[in-house]
Amino acid sequence: MTDSTTQGAATQGTTTQGTTTQGTTTQGTTNQGTTTQGTTNRSTTPTSSAFTEHIQSGWAERETATPAPRAAAAPAAEHRARLSAMHPGVRLVIPAGSLKVRSNDTDYPFRAHPDFTYLTGWGSDAEPDSVLVLEPVQADDAEGDGHDATLYFRGPAGRGTTEFYANPAIGEFWVGPRPSLAHVAADLGLATADLGELDAVLEADGPALVVTGADPDVEARVADANPDGDILARDLSELRLVKDAWEIGEVQAAVDATARGFDDVIADLAEATRHERGERIVEGAFHRRARLDGNAVGYDTIAASGHHACYLHWTRNDGQVREGDLILLDAGVEVDSLYTADITRTLPISGTFTDVQRRVYDAVVEAADAAFAIVKPGIVFKEVHAAAMEVIARKTAEWGLLPISAEESLEPDQQLHRRWMVHGTSHHLGLDVHDCAAARRDFYHDGIVREGMVFTIEPGLYFQADDLTVPEELRGIGIRIEDDIVVTADGARNLSAAIPRSADEVEAWMREVRER
Repeated sequence: MTDSTTQGAATQGTTTQGTTTQGTTTQGTTNQGTTTQGTTNRSTTPTSSAFTEHIQSGWAERETATPAPRAAAAPAAEHRARLSAMHPGVRLVIPAGSLKVRSNDTDYPFRAHPDFTYLTGWGSDAEPDSVLVLEPVQADDAEGDGHDATLYFRGPAGRGTTEFYANPAIGEFWVGPRPSLAHVAADLGLATADLGELDAVLEADGPALVVTGADPDVEARVADANPDGDILARDLSELRLVKDAWEIGEVQAAVDATARGFDDVIADLAEATRHERGERIVEGAFHRRARLDGNAVGYDTIAASGHHACYLHWTRNDGQVREGDLILLDAGVEVDSLYTADITRTLPISGTFTDVQRRVYDAVVEAADAAFAIVKPGIVFKEVHAAAMEVIARKTAEWGLLPISAEESLEPDQQLHRRWMVHGTSHHLGLDVHDCAAARRDFYHDGIVREGMVFTIEPGLYFQADDLTVPEELRGIGIRIEDDIVVTADGARNLSAAIPRSADEVEAWMREVRER
């Protein structure tokens, strides 16, 4: 990585709203003639008038053709219409968010807030600090009720400014050119405006709601916003619970890319066994596929070998991968629309399950199948978990692990079988791996399942290496099987059905991949 020090060079002629440039945050103003601070001790950028004149001249004209609307544009317009109908007469403000510092002058990769993506269709190429505003149409307007949508973002500064070479946070020489207002308007089917015009809109009179948690600076500038709390985030989470056909297609694309990533992992398992940090070979193989076929991983990959599989969110991934052990791979590709998959498979590193491993594995498959079998519109979401738990309780009782019967353990005041599966069986999936988190309990955990919902089914059994309540042969075995499903008119469809799940299928899959 090149050194991102501007060291005294002026950043002129561009609005840097909400962006931190080397320790100085400049909000809502044009940085004409100001100097970036905090790193002048490493200054190398020329500041002479001769250099400025030289670097600002001699550039070819760029093509200005505008694109056809992307596939996400029409669904996003429908999403906006649904939200608009819920809040007539209220200004709605949805920020994309800003860059977040990882360390000193390096930032985390930017990812727009999911509500912003849902309403704009702007995915992995979204610009930081952008803000979508739905402005209520005036009562005397010919169009009647509703909202006018405008996307405010930082357009190109041009090479006649020093921003493009002297501002490492947003300058073109550093991070690449920004699209024009006209380009984005055509691409997303949205009216656009320069970010410098946003202040007047946010400070205007009238009732307003803003999504919180995305951009505190924007939140603070919206006059009299959210008198009843962040109901906008709640409403958007509840809208997002049911996916349209385009969204389901994006999740399917993410699942398909994830399947290819799992193939890559199996192909690299032999190499992983030869490295003292073999789990990172596994993690790296999947990450390569995520970057090739999508935007990134949807969440930190869990590559948990041996007893590490008993730690539910093991992401350290610094352990060995040993023949005879299992490896639990919980991973998902996030595609460029920012929809993600979330799949888990537990693989025998040697290619073959032992008898004990297979017994536990088959029990988990049975629990997953029981949960999948009850999914249809009209059931309560928490019933999916209950169906899986009936199998987990019965199996642990059959194996002599419970001091009471399975029926007694299933009572709300007992739940002893949950010692070996403390997590839930399902969560919604979409733009977030744990999607729609701001929805009310009556819509989520206690909500009615509806056609178009996408969620996981992921039971497991985890017998930690020092668990004295189980036989020694079970200690250190952790198994989870996770699939992504969509609710149909009369049942459910497994979006990840093409990824082998039964023990026999997994063994055949591993042989086939290794023989390629």
